[in-house]
Parts: sequence; C-alpha cells; structure tokens
Amino acid sequence: MVKDTSSLPPYFNIDPDQALAELGDPILSTDFAEIAAACTRGRDDLSSRGMQEDGQKKLRLFSTWEITKYLIPVATPHFRRVLKQNPELPQGKSETEGGAKWFTLDEVLRLRAHFAEGGSKAKEYKPYRPKGQPAKLVSVANFKGGVGKTSTTAHLAMSAALDGYKVLILDLDSQGSMTSIFGGKVADEWQTVFPLLARHYGTHLRRENQGRLDRGEAPIPMDDTLSDAFKIKTQDVIQSTHWPNIDLIGAQLNLYWSEFQIPVWRMQARGWKLWDALTDTLEEDGVLDDYDIVFIDTPPALGYLTINGLAAADILLVPLGASFLEFDSTGRFFDMLHSTFASIEDGENMAARALGRDEMAFQWDAVRAVVTRYDGAQQGELAALMQAYLGRTLSPHRQDFTALIGQAGESVNGIYEADYRDFNRETYARGRETFDATYAAFKRLLLGVWRRDELEAQGE
Repeated sequence: MVKDTSSLPPYFNIDPDQALAELGDPILSTDFAEIAAACTRGRDDLSSRGMQEDGQKKLRLFSTWEITKYLIPVATPHFRRVLKQNPELPQGKSETEGGAKWFTLDEVLRLRAHFAEGGSKAKEYKPYRPKGQPAKLVSVANFKGGVGKTSTTAHLAMSAALDGYKVLILDLDSQGSMTSIFGGKVADEWQTVFPLLARHYGTHLRRENQGRLDRGEAPIPMDDTLSDAFKIKTQDVIQSTHWPNIDLIGAQLNLYWSEFQIPVWRMQARGWKLWDALTDTLEEDGVLDDYDIVFIDTPPALGYLTINGLAAADILLVPLGASFLEFDSTGRFFDMLHSTFASIEDGENMAARALGRDEMAFQWDAVRAVVTRYDGAQQGELAALMQAYLGRTLSPHRQDFTALIGQAGESVNGIYEADYRDFNRETYARGRETFDATYAAFKRLLLGVWRRDELEAQGE
C-alpha cells in the first residue's frame, strides 16, 4: 500500500538530485554585475512607464471637480463663473467637445493666487506661513527599513505642493529612491549634497590653517576635492522636477562615499562641527528664504549623512508599523539618537566650559512617530498599546494601507499623481483620504511650530 504524502508539509520528501538540477552554477563576484545590470534594465523599464516620450516625467492634469473639491475651496459653479468673467485666467482644456476642463498644476497655482487676491478673507486660498520666518526643515528617519519612510516623505511633499507651498526635497539616501520618484537625474556625487558638506569642511579648514600659520605651524593641505567644492552653491545642485513647486537635491550610489570621507575630515580637523554642515550651508546660500518647507529623506542607518539630516531638522517624523518588531526597533532608534546627540553635546560643552563659552544643546521644534501601513482590523490593540506608552510622541493619526497605494506604485506614481479616472471618483476619494489625513496631522504640527516662532519674534 502506497502511503499518501499529499498532506505532508512541503519540506518533506525533497529529492536531492532534483534540488541539484534546480540549483545552477556557483556565483562569482562578477555575476553581481550582471544581476545589477538586469535590475537597472528593469528599473529603467518600469520608470519609463511613468514618463513621456522625451524620457521626462510629467505631472498629470487636474479636473474642475478635483480642483474645487481638494485644492481651491470654492463651489464649482462659482469657479466656472470666475473663469468666464476673467478670460485672462487659465481656462483649462477639454479632452472632448463640451467635456470637463482640465488644468496643469501651474495653472491651478495661478488660479489659487487670483482667488486669494480677490476672494473671501475667511477662506484659506493660500496656506499659512508667517512673514519673516525661514523655511521649516522636516527630516523623516528611522533605521528600520520598510516602514514607509520614503513614501511618507514623498506624499507629504506632494501634499504640501498641492496645498500651495514651495517645497525642496533633499535625498540623503544613496539608494536614490526619492530621486527616482521625482524623476531626478544624478550623474555622480557632485550633483548631491556631497560638495555642500565638502565646502563646509573646506571653509573650516581655511580658518584653521590661518590659525596654524599665525602660530608658525604647517597648514593642512587643501586637496582638489575641497578646492572644487568652493565653486559650488546649493542652487547649483538643485534640480526642478515635474512638479512646478517641488525641487530636488538628488542622490545616487556615490553619495555613500561621504560616510567614509567625513570621518577622515573630522580626524584632520577635530574642531569641525560636521553635524552643522547641512544647516549652515543651506542658511548661507539663502535656501531657507527660497522655499517654505524642506523635506529631508534620510538613509535607514544612523551614519554621518543621517546625523546631518537630523541635526538640521526643525521637525522630526519617525514612521513605523504597528508591530512588535517595529515598535522595538523604533525604541532602539530613539535610544541611539539620545546617545549620539548627548555624546556630541558632552564633547562640545566640555570644551565650551573650559573656554568660558555658552554651552550648546540640540533642539527640535517637534518630534512625532507616525504609524504607517496600518490595518485597523489586525493592529488596533497593538497600536493602542503603543499610544499608551508613547503618548504625545506618537501621532494619534494612523496612515491606513489602501489598495490605491499598490495600484499607484505599479504605475510608478505617487498617490497624488494617479489619475482618478483609472479607478473611479469614489474609489479615488476613499483611497486618498488616509494621505490627506496624514498631511493634515503634519500641517497642524507645522502651523503650530510656525505660530510659536511668530509669537516669540513678536515678544509675546
């Protein structure tokens, strides 16, 4: 009698000879290049599906329904009436005779400005930003991969742009995922933040070398990398994107070289405040006056680039899933943040006390952990427990996972880049609700911080 093995687990009765036949040849280091090339071809193929014939990404159009529902707070009949009364305003284009009018985001921004100038003062046609206040820098960080860090950053940037803010994105992750989302082209590390960090170090080295010369000591040589970096300003590495009010400083694999170069510079000049490199350079080049919000996408590791991104931040967002492992990992991330920045403060303040100078302390306007990819049916209890332990640090808003996320990702688009006609109005409206709510929670944080700064500037 033959025993029925169909009910056995799949790891029983595996034939070694058959397994050998499926195995293939051993892998050499040269094979990695072939695998990488295959991934590059596949990535380019997928990316091209979100691009135009000229190889550039192009933002979709926005319908009258979408504009009046999500972007400009006016009734649709009034919107149409204003356009008719003002023929110099963008009138949109119809894809069919007598069909709905569609507008570019540039045109939407022009229309928003028109309504803000002549419309009701009780309505928010333009988002709040107090006069005289610089841009806010927002870092999104966690050293646990797969928590939705880049996706969260990208969608917050898109939300802010649709809201009317002018946005700059800094991609500090050498994987360059954020750069790919916005269609960035980065040839080498000289089109990333690397020359900005090098320039900051070079400026410090010049001052230190002058002190050495004054003391009769030999200066530290200034190599070609530093000399070239002096020629580069932040504006030189900023590139426009297919979003009219989102610009990008991109990243690519060579940016990772910074993690090896920065400690070398630090060893040469112990007095160099490497954690201030990004902040000082952006301020010196006037970038914080040119934009409303600067989003910083950090690598999933606490290296020198991440330290720069975290130290520069006014607002720190930490995405995590509602799972034990992600909760545990995030706790360790905060522990590492404490030890890293406390160590920097201790080292700096020891010298400051010896020289009779003011001590330094890092400060963030707000820090929030944000639950992403949330499934209320499965994760409600754990999310509530996390909220109980983290209190205000954990945002009460939880970003749901929806089918729209997967469908938009397959077409190499963000949620706000997806055309609702690929779904239907109701599905689209439900799908974007969680991202609108995520942005609303962030915007409350942003406006509260700006308002506090505004009142402090007024002496209240």
